[in-house]
Amino acid sequence: MRYDRTDARILEIVQKNNRLTSDMIGELAGLSATACQRRLKRLRSDGIIEADVSIVSPKAVGRPMQMLVLVTLERERSDIIDKFKKAIKSSVDVVNGFYVTGDADFVLYVTASTMEDYEQFTRRFFYENSDIKGFKTIVIMDRVKAGFAIPVDIPSEA
Repeated sequence: MRYDRTDARILEIVQKNNRLTSDMIGELAGLSATACQRRLKRLRSDGIIEADVSIVSPKAVGRPMQMLVLVTLERERSDIIDKFKKAIKSSVDVVNGFYVTGDADFVLYVTASTMEDYEQFTRRFFYENSDIKGFKTIVIMDRVKAGFAIPVDIPSEA
């Protein structure tokens, strides 16, 4: 996956606002709209741009409870890890899931409407799974920053 300085500029622009038109992005990046569209298409097909999303307020959509959950598996076998990854991907309650190093095997960002709803989620998702050794919940009191913007290194000209 290679990109150049102009691609890096486009990536910076769309990470701040992906609703800009190709005309606007092109103007900010010093390109025509057509050239900008071609580059965006390539950045998406190469997997450099993984998705175009909107960040939604959990509170505004009735899911004010936000938690980080540290999950430890009973055993670290590839089949168990893969099975748990599938469970994470299929759960609407899990917003983000990370396979990590350290004391926990996974860190999950979970939302719920109420603490009772979260308790029901834990019963379904953790207690009914014999591969889960344990989990610890950290309740988020305030979302200070939300986003997916990644700092984009500008490649040196070769």
